Amino acid sequence: MLSTIDLRGQVPTTTQLRRSLPRGGTDISSVIPTVAPIIDAVKTGGAGAALDFGERFDRVRPGSVRVPDEVIDRAVGSLEPDVRAAIAEAIARTRKVHREQKPSSHTTELADGARVTEVFRPVERVGLYVPGGQAVYPSSVIMNAVPAQEAGAQSLVVTSPPQEDCGGWPHPTILAVCQMLGVDEVWAVGGAQAVALLAYGDDGVGNPGASAQSPENVCEPVDMITGPGNIYVAAAKRLVQGVVGIDSEAGPTEIAIIADHTANPTWVAYDLISQAEHDEMAASVLITTDEGFAAQVNQEIEQRYGVTANHARVEQALRGQQSGIVLVDDIDQAIRVADAYAAEHLEVHTENAREVAERVRHAGAIFVGEFSPVPLGDYVAGSNHVLPTGGTARFSAGLSTHTFLRPVNLIDYSQAGLRAVAEHVIAFSAAEQLPAHGEAIRARFVNAADGAPQGTASHGTEPQGTQESTVES
Repeated sequence: MLSTIDLRGQVPTTTQLRRSLPRGGTDISSVIPTVAPIIDAVKTGGAGAALDFGERFDRVRPGSVRVPDEVIDRAVGSLEPDVRAAIAEAIARTRKVHREQKPSSHTTELADGARVTEVFRPVERVGLYVPGGQAVYPSSVIMNAVPAQEAGAQSLVVTSPPQEDCGGWPHPTILAVCQMLGVDEVWAVGGAQAVALLAYGDDGVGNPGASAQSPENVCEPVDMITGPGNIYVAAAKRLVQGVVGIDSEAGPTEIAIIADHTANPTWVAYDLISQAEHDEMAASVLITTDEGFAAQVNQEIEQRYGVTANHARVEQALRGQQSGIVLVDDIDQAIRVADAYAAEHLEVHTENAREVAERVRHAGAIFVGEFSPVPLGDYVAGSNHVLPTGGTARFSAGLSTHTFLRPVNLIDYSQAGLRAVAEHVIAFSAAEQLPAHGEAIRARFVNAADGAPQGTASHGTEPQGTQESTVES
């Protein structure tokens, strides 16, 4: 089922690896012409326009943008006990990990009277997008909301598409998780129109849409938007970036597995299948040193994928160009391939798995050993499952508490501290032909005799650029 690329006996360059490894992905730019008018319409038409698009695309129009409190509270009661227990455990583990990620402020003393302190300020208001459609993703609510809460965000809004068979509101499991997390602002809006409404908001003033005048449809804009979605959501995030911050433009999910002769072919097959059921464009890649093992995995996949409820989706994903088997000479080459691929999820099923995992430089998250599969990370490992896709793990990171924090420097110099480096500032200002920068420093050290800044002409007659550049102590 999986096609094979044989790199044994070769020493491919990084460029060759990036070109030859299985890769799918989506062309977000191709849907920009479709999405841009939606963004513009919601920017000017607000909540009313967003509801109009929802009615057109989702065939349902909720009674208000904001989901009523009683609907959210009622959703919790609809949870099965085992599902509620699983959600509670996932929240607890995710919260513990993300709470311990929060950095502490620190001060660097450069000299007497010269110090710089780095503090961390949370993003004030965050919009969390939770997709609907082929599956329900209560786990995405947890993965987005918990790090924002632990960072100290003052307000959160979750937005998710209205469902025709759920009374026009988002899926009750999504609403239940929001209630369990203490998120009481939920919007029944999905797609590109949800992203636009998060970015631009709607205060109801001057909006010609009658539906937007209701207090339930007054939508405060956010400062940052996070969360996965389809290609239209990704395109919308690209278009509003700069108006608000975004986490990433998420592409189809992917898994890569480094395996040697010690790995269990059945377990590896199941892990490749499990990721493929997310999406027809999902990528499943096996990197192995053992050709016989690769054949076993392929056989296991053929025998087992058909029993899953999503077998048609799995088959399309596994037969696609984005999935495959890569044969390598040894573990060193396997690591080079994995680094070039930079998988969203990377599993390591080898001898000394921890040692191998620690040598990998590029991956969204690394799952060490046969008892740390990706589905664990999707739900209750404590780590975050919102991760960089499409090779972007080479330069970006997954969602974390850090995502919602902004480091800010407090520069605190005394007179003596500034005097010690004043000549350096003046020298830089002259070199960059920005003399006013230097004058701003000179002005702080005034000659007691005539009131002129030290190092300058007291009557201002000296030509600019020829002044004495020293600052006396």
